[in-house]
Amino acid sequence: MPSPEVVIIDSGGANLASLQFALERLGARTRLTREPREVAEASRVILPGVGSAGAAMQRLRAAGLSEGLSRLTQPVLGICLGMQLLYRDSAEGATTCLGVLPESVRRLESAPGRPVPHMGWNRIQPTRSDPLLEGVDPQDYVYFVHSYAAPISAATLASARYGVELAAVVRRANFYGTQFHPERSARAGARVLANFLRLE
Repeated sequence: MPSPEVVIIDSGGANLASLQFALERLGARTRLTREPREVAEASRVILPGVGSAGAAMQRLRAAGLSEGLSRLTQPVLGICLGMQLLYRDSAEGATTCLGVLPESVRRLESAPGRPVPHMGWNRIQPTRSDPLLEGVDPQDYVYFVHSYAAPISAATLASARYGVELAAVVRRANFYGTQFHPERSARAGARVLANFLRLE
C-alpha cells in the first residue's frame, strides 16, 4: 500500500518542520506548497497557522488560495490558526475568513491565573464520535497556544475548558480542525494525525 501524501499549505509563520516530521514519522509523504493547483489535486490537505488571522488570510489571498480552499472535497485539516480560518470571521483585526463554518472566532478573556494566550497542556472532552478522534483517550492532554477561540457549535467534535468551553476539535463535511497542535501533543496528537491519514 503506497504511503499517503499530504499537501501542507505553506502559510508562513508556522512550525512547519515539526508538522512534517510528525507526519513522516507516521509514514506519510509531505509536500509544502502555495500553488492552488497542487492543493486542489492533493488527496489530503493541511492548513497550519501561527500568528494573526489578518496576515494569514492576506497570504492565502496573495497566493490565490482563499477562494478555492472552501470548495475542496478531499479531507482538509486546519490546525490552530488554520482551524480558526475555517470560520466566517475572526475578531482579530475584524478579519473575514474562509466561511466554511458560520460562526465567529472571539478573543479569550484573561483572568487571575488564566492568562491569554492560553499556552500549555489541557484535556479535551469528546462531544460525539468521529473517525478523527478514534482511539483518543479523554484523559490525554494536548498542547494549546492561542489567544482566540471558536464557540461550541454543531460542528464541535471535542471541547476544552479555559475559563469557558471552547471548540477544540471541529468537523463540517470534509473539513476538520484542531485548536491544539497535534504535532506537539505526544500520543494523543499522533493518534489524531494517524486518523487523518486514514480518512477517505
